Amino acid sequence: MGLWARITRLFRAGTGAALDKIENPELVLQQTIRDMRDRVPELNNSVAQVMATERLLQKTHENLEKQVVELDSKIKASVKMGRDDIATAYIGQLQQAQLDLERTGAQLEHASLASKQALKARDNYVLNMKKRTAEAMQLISAAKQAKLQEQLAQTMETFNIGDDASTFNEMREKIDRRVAAAEAKLQLGSSSVDAQMQDIEREAMDIQLHDKLLEYKQQMGLLGTGSGSPSGKQIEAGTPAASDEEVFEQVIVNEVNEAKQSNS
Repeated sequence: MGLWARITRLFRAGTGAALDKIENPELVLQQTIRDMRDRVPELNNSVAQVMATERLLQKTHENLEKQVVELDSKIKASVKMGRDDIATAYIGQLQQAQLDLERTGAQLEHASLASKQALKARDNYVLNMKKRTAEAMQLISAAKQAKLQEQLAQTMETFNIGDDASTFNEMREKIDRRVAAAEAKLQLGSSSVDAQMQDIEREAMDIQLHDKLLEYKQQMGLLGTGSGSPSGKQIEAGTPAASDEEVFEQVIVNEVNEAKQSNS
């Protein structure tokens, strides 16, 4: 193999590899579909021209048939009138019209056949175009799916599960430390001396309120006399216990009476 042939082969190989790399099957198929659709109007124009030729020959054939009939009538009329010279001239025109009619009939037959073939070819092209378009759309979908799979494969290749796992572990440890510190602060706050003192104060206030209530009940005669201290007094047996609302109403009445006595 010569040097030039090897250089040519190397250039063609490089060009083909570059085209394969930049060639997008989806774009190529879409352009092919557009090209096929663009040919339909041109094909329709060609079919229309063939059909127009057929129609023109059809009209010419009809006119020649009428002309033959008219010339035949004129020849007969000339013969009846004894005008052989005129009849002879009409006969010459009749022969020419008959030749034209025969030639036009043959042309019309070929034009009709060509028109039918053109229509059939147009219909076959449209049918084939639809079939190719559907096939191209399927190939385009397959190309898109292949592209997505390639992107997913590239992503999976660059994805390192170990790095992300270590990140999750670090974040989990930080969050656990923050939760533990918050729980410790909460527990420390709830067990502090101030909190305990507040609990003792609330309990002392409840005891004072309870003693005050027992004192009011004793003043109202709702407690027995067997106990000396207010906190040890109990409700006398057989005496119906008053409701809380009645006790509070009596307390209010007593306070009002005491206020009146102090003012007087």
